[in-house]
Order: sequence, then structure tokens, then C-alpha cells
Amino acid sequence: MRVNYLGPVVMGVEHPAIAELDRRKFPPSCFLVEISEEARPGGLWMEGDVLVVDEARSFGHADLVVAEVDGVYRLFKSHRAGGRCRLLPTNGGQGCFVSVQQFKGVVVRQARCWAV
Repeated sequence: MRVNYLGPVVMGVEHPAIAELDRRKFPPSCFLVEISEEARPGGLWMEGDVLVVDEARSFGHADLVVAEVDGVYRLFKSHRAGGRCRLLPTNGGQGCFVSVQQFKGVVVRQARCWAV
């Protein structure tokens, strides 16, 4: 699933989903991405959800991670098998292996903008 880069957490990005987020709780290595329109209705993520991603954290088994594939940031679930880790698309499909340069970080928080 494609995600859109919003910027570093510490820069004060304005978005309704993170209005109540205490940005002081996150290290400078964290940045924000927004879930794109590729999100499936009724899934764990909705279009407009914002994820906090820590680029300093290494991933393990079953982590949500962001990686750059074909010039686009995408959300994956990691699957560790032995010494290797395969990234599986969150909305189904064929998994892939990525290089260290393509790996962008581990999701540490999800924020949703609820309609009032």
C-alpha cells in the first residue's frame, strides 16, 4: 500500500489526525506518512490515517515497516525467516526483499482523524 511522506515529526506538520499528538514524545529520527487512497475499506488502515515511522529502529518479525520500492514509499509487514526478512504487502500480493537503502523505518504509532 502506498503511503505519502509528510515530513519529520519535530517540524510541526499540520494534519487533523495528529492534532492531539504530543510530538515531544518522539525522537528526532521519526517522520510521518499518510495512508493513500489504496487502503481497503474496513481494513486496519483508512485513507488519511497518519503513521509515525522511526528510521533509527531496526525491524523484526511481524513489524509494520515503510520501504521505498520503485521510487514510492510503501507499507509492508515484515516476515523473518532465519537470517533474512521478507516484506509482505499489507493489502496482499507478492512479497519482496529490500536493500538497506530502500528500508525507511518501523511504524511506531498510528493516528486516525475521526469525523465529529
